[in-house]
Amino acid sequence: VQLQASGGGLVQAGGSLRLSCAASGRTFSSYVMGWFRQAPGKEREFVAAISWSGGTTYSADSVKGRFTISRDNDKNTVYLQMNSLKPEDTAVYYCAARKNIMTTRRNEYDYWGQGTKVTVSS
Repeated sequence: VQLQASGGGLVQAGGSLRLSCAASGRTFSSYVMGWFRQAPGKEREFVAAISWSGGTTYSADSVKGRFTISRDNDKNTVYLQMNSLKPEDTAVYYCAARKNIMTTRRNEYDYWGQGTKVTVSS
């Protein structure tokens, strides 16, 4: 599966952005989808994941209550709605896909998008 992330940009603290990740292929609905981010000089970290059906989601503590992951299997797209953004949310955001169970471990995802940059100004 090929992934294309979009929706990043520059936003002020307290603002919102919605990231999208479009997937190719007809088996999108069988994949667990995740969002990760990587800030300058830091390791890539888990943000959120969603089950193949969309019925189960999991988010990192740092974004709980602010970020929401969702998916539309008819459109082969997963979303990350980001509200109440903080300067520490500044990073390149990546979407990723894997089969079977959800995980927060980045090395267990098989497919990655190219990343979309989010910059939050204070």
